[in-house]
Amino acid sequence: MTSAASRTELRALLDELHDAATVRIAAIDETLEELRADRGSDVADDEHDPEGVTLSGEWSRAVALEEAARREIAEIDEAVKRWEAGTYGVCVDCGRDIPIARLRVRPFATRCVSCAEKAGA
Repeated sequence: MTSAASRTELRALLDELHDAATVRIAAIDETLEELRADRGSDVADDEHDPEGVTLSGEWSRAVALEEAARREIAEIDEAVKRWEAGTYGVCVDCGRDIPIARLRVRPFATRCVSCAEKAGA
């Protein structure tokens, strides 16, 4: 697939992305707890407050961000499984190596650029 140095770089990148997503989830969970508390308190007509974002809108945004971070962690975990199985960096469609440049940008990629374009991914 790639040189040993590149493989080490990519594994470190996967770990770094996993850690960053975990930190984001923890921060979002704190935000959701604050919103939960605000929803439970005596808040005056939040939906019609011209001064800012409603609690409902903020809640929806936070939940969407958390779901995205959890999906990212799942993709990273799958990449680590492929790493451990010896199939990391190999296109699931054509079996060729995924270029290092693509893996640096999207380290959990499962397809080479050509197959990703064909799949619309």
